[in-house]
Amino acid sequence: MANELSAGEPAPEFELPTDDGGHVRLRDLRGKAVALYFYPKDDTSGCTAEAIAFNALRAKFAAAGTVVIGVSPDSAASHDKFKRKHDLRIQLAADPARSAIDAYGVWKEKSMYGRKYFGVERSTFLIDRAGRIAKVWRKVKVSGHTEEVLAAAKAL
Repeated sequence: MANELSAGEPAPEFELPTDDGGHVRLRDLRGKAVALYFYPKDDTSGCTAEAIAFNALRAKFAAAGTVVIGVSPDSAASHDKFKRKHDLRIQLAADPARSAIDAYGVWKEKSMYGRKYFGVERSTFLIDRAGRIAKVWRKVKVSGHTEEVLAAAKAL
């Protein structure tokens, strides 16, 4: 389990397959800000609401020079299906091996209905153009979150 990352630290490098059959590497995004959001599972209520909210603001993120990437332990095929179903135009990266999920320290013990289990803690990392973490949101509540991330991205 990785340490808790905080603002000012270098963002851990990652290379993950994406929904479109490609891959995304953090080092290839230098010079752009990155809103990297981790979510538990494709096509569940909170994750769908969050993806739709980021998707709705994608043009504003682009205008702020910020790339939005969603990461979950789901497969790239699952991401393809999720994107088609909800007409999403943001990039989704698959991390079934949990390499980025572990590097960013978002694999946590969770509890639902008294049952303990491990899963992705909904978290967002805003990475600046030099590849450093500018801001971290943990235990994200979906409502209003994307607007908060966008405001921080515009301030970079």
